[in-house]
Amino acid sequence: MSPLEIIMEYPWPWLSWMIPVVGAVLIPVLGKIDHKLRDYGAVFFAALAAVAAASMIPSLLSGHTHGDIRLLTWITFPNGAPLEIGVLVDPLSIIISNVVAFISFLIVVYSVGYMHGDPNLDRFWFFFLFFIGNMLLLVLSNNLLQTLIGWEGVGLCSYGLIGYYYRDAKERWLGGPPPTKMFPPSHCGMKAFVVTGVGDVFILGAIFIIFNYAGTLNYHDLIQTAPEWLPKMASVPGLVALTAILFLGGPIGKSAQFPLHEWLPEAMAGPTSVSALIHAATMVKAGVYLVARMSPVFYIGTWFLHIAEAQWYFIAIALVGAFTCFLAASQALVSVELKKILAYSTVSQIGYMMLGLGLSGFSEEAYIAGLTAGIFHLASHALFKAALFLCAGSVIHALESIYIFNMGGLKKHMPKTYLLMLLATISLSGIPPFSGFWSKDAVFLSALVAGTPLAMGLLAVGVICAAMTFAYSIRFISKTFLHEESEYIHDMEKHGHHVHEAPTVMWGPIAILVGLFIIIGLLGLVGLVSPSLSPEIFIEERLHHAVEHILPYEVAEALHVPHIGAGTKITGALLSFVALAVGGFLGYNFYWTRKWDSWAWVQANGLRKSIHTFLWNRWYMNSTFYAIFVYGLIDFGKGLFNTLESLFFDKITAFVSDSTIAFGRVLHVFETKVYDPALNVGIPTAFIQGGRVLKVFENRVYDPALNVGIPTAFIWGGEALFNDLETNVFDRGLNEGIPATATGLYHHVKKLQTGVLSYNIIYIILVFLILILGFMSRQIWR
Repeated sequence: MSPLEIIMEYPWPWLSWMIPVVGAVLIPVLGKIDHKLRDYGAVFFAALAAVAAASMIPSLLSGHTHGDIRLLTWITFPNGAPLEIGVLVDPLSIIISNVVAFISFLIVVYSVGYMHGDPNLDRFWFFFLFFIGNMLLLVLSNNLLQTLIGWEGVGLCSYGLIGYYYRDAKERWLGGPPPTKMFPPSHCGMKAFVVTGVGDVFILGAIFIIFNYAGTLNYHDLIQTAPEWLPKMASVPGLVALTAILFLGGPIGKSAQFPLHEWLPEAMAGPTSVSALIHAATMVKAGVYLVARMSPVFYIGTWFLHIAEAQWYFIAIALVGAFTCFLAASQALVSVELKKILAYSTVSQIGYMMLGLGLSGFSEEAYIAGLTAGIFHLASHALFKAALFLCAGSVIHALESIYIFNMGGLKKHMPKTYLLMLLATISLSGIPPFSGFWSKDAVFLSALVAGTPLAMGLLAVGVICAAMTFAYSIRFISKTFLHEESEYIHDMEKHGHHVHEAPTVMWGPIAILVGLFIIIGLLGLVGLVSPSLSPEIFIEERLHHAVEHILPYEVAEALHVPHIGAGTKITGALLSFVALAVGGFLGYNFYWTRKWDSWAWVQANGLRKSIHTFLWNRWYMNSTFYAIFVYGLIDFGKGLFNTLESLFFDKITAFVSDSTIAFGRVLHVFETKVYDPALNVGIPTAFIQGGRVLKVFENRVYDPALNVGIPTAFIWGGEALFNDLETNVFDRGLNEGIPATATGLYHHVKKLQTGVLSYNIIYIILVFLILILGFMSRQIWR
């Protein structure tokens, strides 16, 4: 089949990521035509992407997904292995792509009202749609290299959106309140880009190692051939563990987990709809998705091939997730910026997702349970956290302040926003029957199924974090909407600016999100009676089906969904209720009723005051990172300049410069005193004088010899040859001597023939003498 025929056979995964990308390219054109056309065009493209993603749901429900669809060969590696452009349509990618596409569409609708009147909406919509397209490309790609393109795409767009207010007007700065250090939006965007880029370097290294041993980057092929290439990698001690840690560096950076988590609080510098997009539906979920996508490889290595190092993939991400969950929740307890509290909450909740995925590798039985918990909490959190951020945006849009101490009493001014944010906060807190309770409870259950001592310790951390989550949730909802109005609001009203409810275009999408997570929560409640209706069971069955089809046959045969007994479920629920009771008790008394003065309670004790200062300063991690990697590098550069540069390189440069100048002067003297005279005077003079000598030689010697001497010599020689050789030899010898000899011989022969005795005697004597002489010479030579 041709590429076009392949796309037309099942177009939805292709269209879901292509449409937003095409829309992003067309946005500047639509902006030139009409601003409303541009705004509604952005909504249209986002809606089409959501429809395309939703068109894959029927195959999810039927259980017959299309799997690995390969379009065409993109690259042929030196080992002959092809890398095909393609999409992977399985339950994992269908679930997450629908979460991304649908929530992004609602945020786009919300942004039409929130960003109304902004002069730079061409740029905003371009980055927004391009962000959506790259996130969907990331989720639907069938190989690591194509995933990496989407991965870097969302990173680039996050830089543009977080630093959207790049002109750095003072009212856009984040942090504080003064004198606490504040950061401009452009700095925040660059911080996100650089910190996530650190993680990208690690994952790139891991991809190179994996390809070196596996010879492919296709997910399906990597998993199917894992029993062949993982043992080769394991033959190098420590390499499997190193590869696992390096690979996790990318998800840790992209999903803002410790130690690469400090970029996310500053990501609040962008418009609130951007915060909702990044923290709920897209970028921070990319890391969770990739950990889940590659987990079958390390599950095979751990439990089928019994490579102990492979389990570090799960142990490391579980430890990081649990610690980050606690770290971020503690900072949310003291933060005074509404969006930053929600940002810390996002970091903490992603920690839960990573914890669930990590627990999936603690035992054979826990794999499906942990994988389900991580993905279920991802989907649940995306709904209620998007609602929370959009509600926060409505509040900030009305008040033009990011600080919760400038709020208070907004319930009467913004009743719809209050109700929607309260319901989303309840879900975040994990109160039943909302979706947040079931998804967080699934993480606790996965730890109980794993059953190892480390899993129990991580479960304890998760329960503590659940209590902290409820406490800071009560804190921000009460300080925003309850109690008396702040002086800031009074001053606003005095100047004629009245706080008002958000328009329908803004609270409408929030209501849809709230309705969805309430429905999911109610289905979870119904699922206690009819398990087939439970969203957790639904996701669990689909993921089990997906994993079974992608694993090698012999591994899939041993894979099973664990039966979680009633006792285990009750234990998990009790732990959730204990956390709610502790967190609710503290939050209710400190913030809801203000029965206890939280600030006085902190200041009354030196230890509590120190703890608050420690948390307020973000565990001193941000300042430490700046001291080492920002100011430290700057100071190091200054030190190099003052020492190595000034004392060595500058002096070397001066020496080289002076030496060069001196050498140039010597060359100049040589050129003017020797080279130029020789070249311009001596050599031409020598050639002239040589020419004159040659002329004299030619006139006095060569010409006379050639024109006179040689012809004369030939004439003289000819005359001598004629007179001597011709006349005396040839003429006389040949012409006279030969005939005379012949005549004489004739006469002697004639006499001999006449018989005269004297002649015969003479000849006989001569012959006899010749014979005697011959004989004597022979005797002598002997």
